[in-house]
Amino acid sequence: MKAALHIAAFATFICSLSASAVDFDSVFADSTLRVDYTLAGNDKDCRVFLSRQHKSAGWYGRRHNMSELPLQGNGIITMTDSLTGDTIYRHSFSTLFHEWRETAEAGCTSRSYENSFVLPLPHKVAKVTVELLDSRHRVVAANSHYYSPTDILVYDATPQRVAEYSYIHRGGDPREVIDVAILAEGYTEAERGSFIDDARNAVDAVFSHEPFASHRDDFNFIAVWTPSADSGVTVPRKGEWRRTAFGSHYDTFYSDRYLTTPNVSAIYDSLAGVPFEHIIILANSPVYGGGGIYNSYTLTTSKNSNFRPVVVHEFGHSFGGLADEYFYPGDEMSSLYPIDIEPWEPNITTLVDFDSKWKAIVPESTPVPTPAADAERYSVGVFEGGGYSFKGVYRPADRCRMRDNEWPTFCPACQRAIESLIDFYVGKK
Repeated sequence: MKAALHIAAFATFICSLSASAVDFDSVFADSTLRVDYTLAGNDKDCRVFLSRQHKSAGWYGRRHNMSELPLQGNGIITMTDSLTGDTIYRHSFSTLFHEWRETAEAGCTSRSYENSFVLPLPHKVAKVTVELLDSRHRVVAANSHYYSPTDILVYDATPQRVAEYSYIHRGGDPREVIDVAILAEGYTEAERGSFIDDARNAVDAVFSHEPFASHRDDFNFIAVWTPSADSGVTVPRKGEWRRTAFGSHYDTFYSDRYLTTPNVSAIYDSLAGVPFEHIIILANSPVYGGGGIYNSYTLTTSKNSNFRPVVVHEFGHSFGGLADEYFYPGDEMSSLYPIDIEPWEPNITTLVDFDSKWKAIVPESTPVPTPAADAERYSVGVFEGGGYSFKGVYRPADRCRMRDNEWPTFCPACQRAIESLIDFYVGKK
């Protein structure tokens, strides 16, 4: 247990670590450095390979808290000044590759996955380091390279033609608020109007939930028109293959409803010249499904009757870094969440370091753990079952948007976590 506490303490430390405040204009240009990577390996070994660097005008990410992390994630990308070693930017993320390494397939074969990141473009030479973490928060792969303003092989990605886009909701200047791009997947040219309607529906769904409703002025939502040759998306188990903008498909990891895309670089190519920092992809399909990966993308179907609750749930993953709060009775423990390690996600706990979670909003009279039989008495507690685990992992409430589609709101702990992130991104924290 001492070792587990040490790891948890280290995770908390790296998330709160900050050097002296980084002045954006002094260190960075108002431009973007995009870096593409290939993540490859299996359940025993993995590697990170740099594929390409791009630069383009305009930076639409945060300009505050540049050297801090709000959440640990399953990976961290760090930029340091090459001369002083000072950290000038940090960003955390999760990947589909991390999830795949926990599957049975990873035990018998090796695979590769794409990943791309957008970083502020530094004025001077900077070292960029990517680290992948396992479920015990240990670094299992890393890669470092140097970006130089004089490097002639950094691709000028200023687009010849920017994808058509329009604001569904504009809360403020793109450089001061959180910019969310909504992309079309499986919509043909004839279905442009349908996509815009679905994008409006998605934004309305997000703003129907707190704390997003109270922070409308902190967000821009932008519909980006990315047409496909075919209508619909690929469903491998049915032999239905479609030619779409991002090649998304169901049956990810052989799970019927897990809808993802392996073509991350194509997503970022389509967004060249568009102000964005978070991504929602709407798949033109009535088949239930979706997926959300922290600081990567939300992908969900727009024609299913559960579209509204699902797009909000998946945005809870990709934007909020929230974990799934459901579980499967009979499955004692998920390998994703060892019970002697505190998860980094803010809405589940193993009680190893509950002080770092929602303990502050649990009434003193509430038993910890909280018996399931008392669920109706406590709006916030510590209920066993979450993160796909029946035992050993706990959630803040009996019901929440992160647990089921029928519940209309995020629980108080999830709302608190999302609001903290919003404040972090716009510089209120």
